[in-house]
Amino acid sequence: METIYFQGTPCHTYGNIPAVGSEAPGFQLVDKDLKDLRSTDYKGKRIVLNIFPSLDTPVCAMSVRRFNKEASALDNVAVVCVSMDLPFAQARFCAANNIENVSVASAFRAPKFTEDFGLQMIDGPLAGLLARAVIVIDENGKVVFSDLVNEITHEPDYEGAISVLR
Repeated sequence: METIYFQGTPCHTYGNIPAVGSEAPGFQLVDKDLKDLRSTDYKGKRIVLNIFPSLDTPVCAMSVRRFNKEASALDNVAVVCVSMDLPFAQARFCAANNIENVSVASAFRAPKFTEDFGLQMIDGPLAGLLARAVIVIDENGKVVFSDLVNEITHEPDYEGAISVLR
């Protein structure tokens, strides 16, 4: 269990974020077209998991836009933006914001993802949603960057994540 904060209020996650150096758990999520999106779809690529509560908040939307911009300059990298938002909302967001360089994925029917990555909040005002985190997985399936944002209303460490990919 991890302790994070939402506007100063302590919240706790279901488990612990995968540590740097550990084998990344496999995942199966739902893409914006209601199709399965699996970690195995990115075999041989480096994966950035941009995980957050909801696209309907300014900081979450900003992180997707920022990674969309950054991803276009990176080689052999897939950025997957994960939330509990329904795929329909994710598709609308991408269309309205010209998001083309990242994939959006919903964990709404992926209890294994929330369990394995330990990022579902179990209490506090956003209980049930995912905490804000960035996890970078190398082409061999190892976690090379792991950042659980202490205050949910803050942005993730973009530079830290991007630096391990350069």
